[in-house]
Amino acid sequence: MEKHKGEISFPGGVHEERDKTLLDTALRETAEEIGLPADEVEILGELDDEVSIKTNYVISPFVALFPWPYPFKVDGKETEEIIEAPISALLNKGYSRQEIRDGETVTSYFYNYQGRIIWGTTARILKKFLDIFTSVIESQ
Repeated sequence: MEKHKGEISFPGGVHEERDKTLLDTALRETAEEIGLPADEVEILGELDDEVSIKTNYVISPFVALFPWPYPFKVDGKETEEIIEAPISALLNKGYSRQEIRDGETVTSYFYNYQGRIIWGTTARILKKFLDIFTSVIESQ
């Protein structure tokens, strides 16, 4: 965690040889980092890949359901704490700004929840999810 130390993020990590798919990687990392095993998770789908601007990592996010409340276990190495933010607290609460990076206009997203700022790649992934969530709710 040299490059993103101290940042708010979803569980995740590097694909390893033992992982057959990127979903396997996501499930393994989630179990390792927050103690949520694969057999407790119902995968709903995969979001489009997102590239970390800072490190150029390609992130393949998955969306899942799991029992709630859940007795998460912080691993203490890669995860310092778990922030539980209800969807209702994030909907329409984010803000964005336009920035110029390398001569190109880029939109950055930010979410403030209980004094914590969710930004960067995590905020872009969250924005994608919230947009899909909102469109599904509105279509029902």
